[in-house]
Amino acid sequence: MAPTKKTKPSSSSSSMTLKRVKGENFYRDAKAAARLKMLNGGKAVRDKDGKIIKAAAFQKGEDETKPGRVQPDRRWFGNTRVISQTALDHFRTSLAEKKDDPYSVLLKRNKLPMALLDDAANPHTRKRPHIVETEPFGETFGPKAQRKRPRIEVGTFEELSKAASSALEEVEENAAKSAIAGVIEPLASDVVEAPTHADYHEPIYAKGTSRRIYGELYKVIDSSDVILHILDARDPLGTMCESVLEYIKKEKSHKQVVLVINKCDLVPNWVTARYIQHLTPRYPTIAFHASPNHSFGKGTLIQLLRQFAQLHSDKKQISVGFMGYPNVGKSSVINTLKSGKVCTVAPVPGETKVWKYITLTKRIYLIDCPGIVPASANDNETAIVLKGVVRVEALPTPSDHIATLMERVKPIYLSRTYNVPLPNPDDPSESWDPEDLLDKLARMKGRLLKHGEPDREAIAKIMLSDWVRGRIPFFVVPPVRSEELNAAEEKKKKLADIKGKSKAVEEPELVPMKQNLKTVMQKNTFVPEDIQPLDEPSEDGEESDSEADGASEDEAVSAEEEDEEDDLKWGDVFEGVSVPAEPSDSGDSGENEAAAGGDEDVSDEEEEVTVKEKRVTTNKKKAENFYSKANVKNKNRQKAALLRSLPVGKRTDRKKK
Repeated sequence: MAPTKKTKPSSSSSSMTLKRVKGENFYRDAKAAARLKMLNGGKAVRDKDGKIIKAAAFQKGEDETKPGRVQPDRRWFGNTRVISQTALDHFRTSLAEKKDDPYSVLLKRNKLPMALLDDAANPHTRKRPHIVETEPFGETFGPKAQRKRPRIEVGTFEELSKAASSALEEVEENAAKSAIAGVIEPLASDVVEAPTHADYHEPIYAKGTSRRIYGELYKVIDSSDVILHILDARDPLGTMCESVLEYIKKEKSHKQVVLVINKCDLVPNWVTARYIQHLTPRYPTIAFHASPNHSFGKGTLIQLLRQFAQLHSDKKQISVGFMGYPNVGKSSVINTLKSGKVCTVAPVPGETKVWKYITLTKRIYLIDCPGIVPASANDNETAIVLKGVVRVEALPTPSDHIATLMERVKPIYLSRTYNVPLPNPDDPSESWDPEDLLDKLARMKGRLLKHGEPDREAIAKIMLSDWVRGRIPFFVVPPVRSEELNAAEEKKKKLADIKGKSKAVEEPELVPMKQNLKTVMQKNTFVPEDIQPLDEPSEDGEESDSEADGASEDEAVSAEEEDEEDDLKWGDVFEGVSVPAEPSDSGDSGENEAAAGGDEDVSDEEEEVTVKEKRVTTNKKKAENFYSKANVKNKNRQKAALLRSLPVGKRTDRKKK
C-alpha cells in the first residue's frame, strides 16, 4: 500500500481568517510601519558615481553644516511693546497722580506698564543712582557744574591713615584715665538686664496677632476687589490698621479702600462729621450705624458698592472684603446690609473665627474677616483692653485698667451711668479715687466677698464690659484742621473745577456721597460742653438755598392758583349745564321764557367757542364675562330703572279702582 500522508491538525491561529477591509493596511499598523521605515531608511541615496544625492536620516549634509543667518527684518520684533520717550513722559505725568488718588479708579491695570511709575519697584533703576533727579543736569555736568568737593584736611592716603591712628590713640587714653579713676562704662550692647515681672506679658494680650488670623486677613485681601476698613466712631484713628493700609497701598495698589466709621450713634454728630472731614482726603469715608431697625448709611454704602460694580464692568461680580479691629462691628455691618442674620454677632471680640462669603446681590459678594491687631499699634496692655480686643471675662487683673478708664471719661458720665454722687458737687471735673469708686459700686450692687470685703475684680469687669458695649459715654476729640490745609483744599478744588469745565476727565471717578448726620439716632446723652453745632459744608448750604428757592417758587405758583380759583365761575367748571328754573305762575312765565331764551343764546355762544372733541374709539373688543352683564352691586342701574317704570297689570288695576 502506498504510504498515506498524515495531516496535522491545523492550529487555531491558522484556522482564523482576518477580514480584509478596503482602504486599510492589512499587514501592519502605523507604529509598525514607522519602525520598518526607520530600519530600512537609514541609508543615503547615491548616484551612479557614488555621490550622495539625499543624505540619510539623522545625518547632516554639506548645506546644513554652514552657519545660518537670521534675516534682518523688523517683523521679528512686532510683538513687543515699544514706547517713545515723549509718550513715556506723558504717561508718567498723567497717571502718577491718578495712581495714588483714592477717588479715581484705573481700569485694565494689567495692560498698563505700572512698574514704570514706581522707580523703586523697577529692578532696572536700582543698579545705578539717579544723579539728575537729585541735582539738575546743568549744575551737575558741563562747564557750569557747581558740584562741591568734600572738605578733607589731608592730601594723601598716608596722612589719612595717620589721622585715624591718632584718633584711636586719643580714645584709648580716655578709656585708661577712666579706668584709673575707677569708673568703667560698659557698652550699651553688653548690658543685659535681668527679666522682671513687668517684662512678662499674658498670652491673652496677644489676641488678633496670631499667624492664623493674619492668614485669614491675607486671604480676604487677595480675594477682594474693594476693601472696607471698619472703624470705631469713639476712636477712629486708634482703630485704624496703618500697617495693613501701607501694605495694600504698596503691594495691592489696584484694590480700592473705603473707610466706614461704625457706631456713630455713640458719639455726637459733630464728632462724626469732623472725623469724616479729616479722613476724606486719604480715603472715601462713610458714617454708618449698624442696626436691624434704625440703621444709618445703609443706602449710601450700597450705592457706593454699586458704583464699584459699574466701574469693574469687565468682571461678572466683585468681592468686597471687611477688615478692622475686633469688636468694631464688621459682621453687624454685613447683617445690616443683608437685612437679616447671616453672620454670628456678639458684643464681645473674637466671635468671627474664619472668613465667610455672603451674597449681597448677583454682582456684589461680601467677605467677612476675623478682627486683627496690627503690629504698628504698639499699644500697652491697658490700651489693648480699652480698644475691645480682649474678652473682659478672661482678664487676670481687670482692676488694673480702671484708673486709665476713669482718666478718659468725665466723672459726670460715670455718675449718670452708675447713679453714684459726685465727690465734689461744686467741681464736676473732680473724680473719685479708683479704689473708692470700685468699693462704692461693689456695695451698691452687692458684690462682696467673705467678711464683707468688696469684690473689686467683679466690679471692674462690669465697668469694662459697659465700656466695650458703649454704655459709658466717651469719644476721642477729633483733630483740628488747620486753616492752611482748608485753603489749600479749596484752591485745589477750584483748579479741578476749572480743568473739568475746560477738559473732560478720562479716568472714571467715584461720585462723592452726601449724608445727613442730623438723622442719626443718638444712644447716649452728652453734657452741653461736648455738644457743638454741626459743621455744614458749603454744598449743603447751596442745596438748602436751592430748596428755599424751590419752596418760594412753589409758594408763588400756589398763590397764582388761588387767584385763579377766586376768578372761577360756574360756567368755567360746569360747561353747558344750566341751573333748572323752578315752576312759577303764569305771570312770571314770560319772564322765565325770556330768561330761558337768553340762556339758550349764551349756551349757543359757549358751544361755538368750546367744541367738545370727539372721543377716540378703537376696534379692539373688550373682554366680557358673567359679571359684565349681571346686575351685581347695581351695575345695570338703567335697566333696573326701566323695569321699575313699566306698568304692572294687577297693581295698576287695583290702584284705578
